[in-house]
Amino acid sequence: MDLKEKLTILADSAKYDASCSSSGSTRKSEKGMGATAFSGICHSFASDGRCISLLKILMTNICIFDCKYCLNRKSNTVKRALFTPEEVCEITLNFYRRNYIEGLFLSSGIIKSPDYTMELLLKTVILLRKKYHFGGYIHCKAIPGASERYLKELGKYVDRLSANVELSTENGLKLLAPNKKSKNVENIMHYVKENRNKKFVPAGQSTQMIIGATKESDYEIMNKSASMYQNYQLKRVFYSAYIGVNHDKLLPSLKEPPLKRENRLYQADWLLRYYHFKVSDLLSTKNPNFNILVDPKCDYALHHLEEYPKEVNTCSYLELLKVPGIGVTSAKRIIASRKVFTLTFEDLKKMGVVLKRAKYFITCNHQYLLNPSLCKKEFIEANLVLEEKKPIKKEYEQLRLFHE
Repeated sequence: MDLKEKLTILADSAKYDASCSSSGSTRKSEKGMGATAFSGICHSFASDGRCISLLKILMTNICIFDCKYCLNRKSNTVKRALFTPEEVCEITLNFYRRNYIEGLFLSSGIIKSPDYTMELLLKTVILLRKKYHFGGYIHCKAIPGASERYLKELGKYVDRLSANVELSTENGLKLLAPNKKSKNVENIMHYVKENRNKKFVPAGQSTQMIIGATKESDYEIMNKSASMYQNYQLKRVFYSAYIGVNHDKLLPSLKEPPLKRENRLYQADWLLRYYHFKVSDLLSTKNPNFNILVDPKCDYALHHLEEYPKEVNTCSYLELLKVPGIGVTSAKRIIASRKVFTLTFEDLKKMGVVLKRAKYFITCNHQYLLNPSLCKKEFIEANLVLEEKKPIKKEYEQLRLFHE
């Protein structure tokens, strides 16, 4: 099998892994090619939001595990391939020289054993760094169950590590991925958290959860995410809408991937990390799933209208963050500007506030932009739903390396 055929197989096999982000590293390259900086990595995105700025490939799609949802499970009859470490280096350097990529995202099926697989990944990144002096971004998937010594070495050469929890509950794993144990993933996360510094996994760690393959609610998923952010200082939790690539009685029958639900989880994740929301602000056991019609921040405001309107000239920074249409940047601009002059709606628009959402929940000088009699829940919700009714593109394939 030639290199191009391997690349076609193993790049295509990697497209379902969303746990790939290329920011947050400060690794410097004193000689050789490539470098990373905190904001020096370019991003490209497929239509469903998945980052494709890195060359995203598997070391191999051979796997001894039999996860029900995975295209590469051992019971599937698919074409298999295996890169050598030298072949991965050759491809990465050639693509980098052509300015196709800014770095490498390297994952793998489990071949022979977790230790054997981790040894292959480690050999590859050591070759890239030491033999070829590649200073670009490298994100590598850590293999749960592998010996700690491999993790210790791998972390010295990569910018980011990820270990996928796959499903938010142990019951979900037992049902669909009986070979995997959440404890093995948690061990990796704990080790990275305890040892991370400027020379060991400088860009931190991330993980991925599959959405819609099992019956976990959004409440369970978000609580799992919040727990991992708190306990392991993760940079990102990625949510990947389940795509039915296999037929199995234990798998759901979906007409299309739950992309809207995936989008709501990302929006809520953003609220947890940057807007000081808690999971309990957004969901509960009585209301365990997000409103598909409006985004989580708008939904929160609609259920807490007694807290609104916020007077933008006097309310606190945290209160501003609770207003739909006001982001972190615009909230900071409001706080800074109102020390100098009294803000108007026109000023807010110039600062980047999305007034088509915010106008229902704020006042300027205690004046609404709209007639106050209109600012009732039913009217607001109907208008917000209309704003949301924009067509969602359904192309959830990652970009192909070769034109057919």
